[in-house]
Amino acid sequence: MSNKTVFNETHRALGAKMVDFGGWDMPINYGSQIEEHHQVRRDAGMFDVSHMTILDLHGAQVRPFLRQLVANSVDKLKVTGKALYACMLDANGGVIDDLIIYYLADDFFRLVVNAATRDKDLAWITAQAAPFGIEIRERRDLAIVAVQGPNARAKVLELLSPAAAKLAGKLGKFVACEADGLFIARTGYTGEDGFEILVPEGQAVDFWNRLLAVGVKPAGLGARDTLRLEAGMALYGQDMDESATPYEAGLAWTVALDEGREFTGRPVLEAQKAAGAARQMIGLVLDEKGVLRHGQAVFTAAGEGEILSGTFSPTLGKAIALARVPAGDTGAVEVDIRGKRLPVRVVKYPFVRDGAAQPDVIG
Repeated sequence: MSNKTVFNETHRALGAKMVDFGGWDMPINYGSQIEEHHQVRRDAGMFDVSHMTILDLHGAQVRPFLRQLVANSVDKLKVTGKALYACMLDANGGVIDDLIIYYLADDFFRLVVNAATRDKDLAWITAQAAPFGIEIRERRDLAIVAVQGPNARAKVLELLSPAAAKLAGKLGKFVACEADGLFIARTGYTGEDGFEILVPEGQAVDFWNRLLAVGVKPAGLGARDTLRLEAGMALYGQDMDESATPYEAGLAWTVALDEGREFTGRPVLEAQKAAGAARQMIGLVLDEKGVLRHGQAVFTAAGEGEILSGTFSPTLGKAIALARVPAGDTGAVEVDIRGKRLPVRVVKYPFVRDGAAQPDVIG
């Protein structure tokens, strides 16, 4: 039996096609995944992401604990509401999960982790936190609505009180505030500006319907996936997992080897940085007809790799992918599609930024 978010009946009333996603009954689309994709790129769309797990950590030793838990440095978090994207690693440097950390007070940090990894994450965090005397509260009483697109912030601000709109309107990127009983974060997973909003479950459906009334259209997980891939954002379970370090997953920017801080997996990362990672993440564009998909073999001058995430890009009108291949000069690259090798271009990602194709991607 799948878990259901507070919006389940609302999705069905809107004609959503529902699928099982990590044990949750979630909308894949509301009719046209491509139209929902364009809606977010061109105006504003909203996603139910209430399946994500919210953990509130309380205690005097929360910061020291988080310094040990993740590869990025929570010492960067000095202003209330500031957020940090980080990877939680095992002793081998493999990625247990990627998450967002919010600093709310010296003794209060909030984590948002992936839905499909909830059980293993909670077990790992609880075990690692035990020596620090930290209280961990799972916030199943909160729903999450992501409102994304060039007009997303303006449409959300319409719904807030004047004081709350002023506060939320001043938020910098990757910063959150509490206003009108909402937790409003200027974060997202689409490559567009917008907010991710934590709403008490009792107010959630009303808030969703108010967003509908100001022209924010619902979008499903299908569009969320094509949007995040165009934005070059990694997906846990496809682009990273325990089999790859952040250096091999294109996430070197999330590793802080700051002095005086030991974190789980650090010795492996230090050795890998010194010697160079054996594998690298690259972006691919297929200019011919065809679709790039997870698991397809990729052939480079340095050896064989595979596609991790691949899709048809509605914004570009062609197939794109993230692939993990041997380190070194790739040379001419080909992908095996149904037994036929097709040439692909290696490009820097993100493929799309601020709603437009990157010059390198256009070719």
